[in-house]
Amino acid sequence: MTGRLPHSLRSDALDNRERILDAARALYAAEGLDVPIREIARRAGVGPATLYRRFPTKRLLVTEVFTDEMHACHAIVEEGRADPDPWHGFCAVIERLCELHARNRGFTDAFMATFPDAIDLAAGRRQTLDAIAELARRAKEAGRLRLDFVLDDLILMLMANRGIHTTSTAAQVAASRRFAAFMIRAFQAP
Repeated sequence: MTGRLPHSLRSDALDNRERILDAARALYAAEGLDVPIREIARRAGVGPATLYRRFPTKRLLVTEVFTDEMHACHAIVEEGRADPDPWHGFCAVIERLCELHARNRGFTDAFMATFPDAIDLAAGRRQTLDAIAELARRAKEAGRLRLDFVLDDLILMLMANRGIHTTSTAAQVAASRRFAAFMIRAFQAP
């Protein structure tokens, strides 16, 4: 459903749609997915009926809002997998995922299964986790990643990273980078 718009969408309707998406992106990034739909509509300058006309369910709105972040998440993992040194690639994935999730609280919620059956997010999440599992296997074979590392450790790390609360996005990212460095040390083989 993402990316396909009816050709007959008027310019004012298209503007409303983009304002809704921009408002949802900003609010979800700052506050997570618990933001009321009415607040998104208010911030977008439209009525709730207009929002529901464009996005009949919250699931559709969330999927549309986070499609780009899911692509970015997958690109991070693919770059890590492409690194000839699997440990270096694994560390880069941890650092960049923590930063991506620190910048957008709502994406962490969506990725962590708030809407596990949203088709685009569930498929993207599975693909990303499978790629991380393959990278982790290679890093273990290289003797650099703890043999007892499992994907649930990554999920726990993202949940803990989500719990970092600061006064600004910059402070959030800085704290997340520090947390990622601790996690990398914890994941490293003795």
